[in-house]
Amino acid sequence: MKTYVAKPSNRQRDWLVVDAEGQTLGRLATQLADALRGKRKPDFTPHIDTGDFVVVVNAEKIRVTGDKLNQKTYWRHSGYPGGIKSRTLAEMLDRQPEEVIRKAVRGMLPRNKLGRAQLIKLKVYAGPEHPHHAQQPKPMEIKK
Repeated sequence: MKTYVAKPSNRQRDWLVVDAEGQTLGRLATQLADALRGKRKPDFTPHIDTGDFVVVVNAEKIRVTGDKLNQKTYWRHSGYPGGIKSRTLAEMLDRQPEEVIRKAVRGMLPRNKLGRAQLIKLKVYAGPEHPHHAQQPKPMEIKK
C-alpha cells in the first residue's frame, strides 16, 4: 500500500465562519489553527497547505480567564534604541480586537513560509459583519 500525500492541485478548500462571542481566546485559537493547517481533514499532509479559509466575527467579544485583561502584555519594537512599546490585552481589545486573535493563532502555526501562507487565510472582523458572503461560508463546529 502506498502512503497518500496531498497535492496542491487536488486539495479541497472550504470557507468556515466562527462567532467568537463568549469564546475563550486560547481554546478558540487552537481550533482555528487546526482548521487553517487542515488537521481536521483526513488528507492532512504536514508540508502541504490543505487547510480551509476561516472567517472570525465578533472578535471584540472574546473572553479570557483570570486577570489576563490587565496582566497580559503585547510588545512591539520600532527597531530603534529605546523603541520598545507595550500594550495590555484590555488596550488591544479597545484599539485592535482583530489583532488579538490573529496573534494568538499566529503563535500556534509553523514558523516558516507555510505558516505565513496559512495565516493569510484567516480573516478576522471586530463586529458581526464580514464581506465574504459570496464564498458561502459554513459555520465551523467549535468543540467546548
